Amino acid sequence: MSPRPQSGREYVLTLSCPDRAGLVHAVSGYLVRNSGNILESQQFDDRIQGRFFMRVHFNVSDPDTRLEQLRYRFGPVAEAYGISWTLRDAATPTRTLIMVSRFGHCLNDLLFRCRTGALNIEIPAIVSNHRDFESLAETYGIPFHHIPVTRETKPEAEARLLELMRELNVDLVVLARYMQVLSDDLCKELEGRAINIHHSFLPSFKGAKPYQQAYERGVKLVGATAHYVTPELDEGQIIEQDVVRVDHSLDPDDLVTVGRDVEAQVLAHAVKWHTESRVMVDGNRTVVFR
Repeated sequence: MSPRPQSGREYVLTLSCPDRAGLVHAVSGYLVRNSGNILESQQFDDRIQGRFFMRVHFNVSDPDTRLEQLRYRFGPVAEAYGISWTLRDAATPTRTLIMVSRFGHCLNDLLFRCRTGALNIEIPAIVSNHRDFESLAETYGIPFHHIPVTRETKPEAEARLLELMRELNVDLVVLARYMQVLSDDLCKELEGRAINIHHSFLPSFKGAKPYQQAYERGVKLVGATAHYVTPELDEGQIIEQDVVRVDHSLDPDDLVTVGRDVEAQVLAHAVKWHTESRVMVDGNRTVVFR
């Protein structure tokens, strides 16, 4: 595991803009002027779209340099090159609200990774439309909020969720097998800061028992997809996917076990990369600097 970034000393700059000569030089010059030393740098030139993407993890040797100063000083560079950008303290944990229903494998995995330091996140709350995992939340000392959802109460439930997010200053929402469809308005409100996980069989099976359907069709691959939440159901920008080969010897319960393992791993990767500013949205696609 890589060492934790130093607060107030290490930063991550991400940027995208129309591709043109001099971009890397401009960024490097900015870092030199601000006592910056590059720890990791990745870039991607999308030749089809003519766009340039870059992620730079750097530290500063001047102990008096502050994040707001760095942001202010990058402003003229961004303006000169038409850059869309973010600059954040690499050590600051992402405040992450987790939502779950009645399948707890992804929730349990995220909680464990958070506690062991594998994810640089803070979890101020767990929200569920059921009470199944209230005791698990208590074990980790995390407030649990039961927000029931019916067709009639959906607007009130979503209003309560948004209120809670604002109260807790939430940066990211993770749908860890939260089995409710979010409204279009809520999806738009959470654009770029909500991640969902779902199974993705080849072929894909819809409905309440996808693993039973997979067994009946004799599938040879099971998998999962983590993506950003958009109003188009399960069609948000893909962050991570993976598959596992299976065979005829696995019964439906075995497939469930395999599927849950891959779902948890794929979601954890997506959360990690998002919170480390490694994911950049490019229209319907993502650029992921792994």
